[in-house]
Amino acid sequence: MDRQDIYAKLEELDITLPTVGASAAAYAMCVQSGNVAYLSGHLAKKDGKVWVGKLGAALTTEEGHVAARSVAIDLLATLHAHLGDLNRVKRIIKMTSLVNSTADFTGQHLVTNGASELFSDVFGESGKHARSAFGVAQVPLGACVEIEVIVEVACGSDRA
Repeated sequence: MDRQDIYAKLEELDITLPTVGASAAAYAMCVQSGNVAYLSGHLAKKDGKVWVGKLGAALTTEEGHVAARSVAIDLLATLHAHLGDLNRVKRIIKMTSLVNSTADFTGQHLVTNGASELFSDVFGESGKHARSAFGVAQVPLGACVEIEVIVEVACGSDRA
């Protein structure tokens, strides 16, 4: 059974992909080797600016969950810009999440669920992935969450 068109699913979820920005340093936002795309870490944003804060101090687990979901949407936008068609995504393979958190905060996995759930909502079974969620002392620019993903994509006429 074919899965639903990804753009129809995004519309159903009331998700509009944002405009993709350029990388902020000497790296690419997405690199593809064969049928695997590697997306660089994306920082959480709120109102178009880096969402700064530390989980367990200034931010709650629920706010972190929303931040991780917003990162997943930005990752989809980058993937769309790279592939030209999100229907070419065959599977979200692996996600790594860095959660800017206090030493006693242990809810990194709950924060990261914001992104994991979004990928499952959009891609169904193909959105379920292997994952690591780390608590870190700091993330670039003070962002609360940074997430990177590895994605299997259809090449050429090989459609998802």
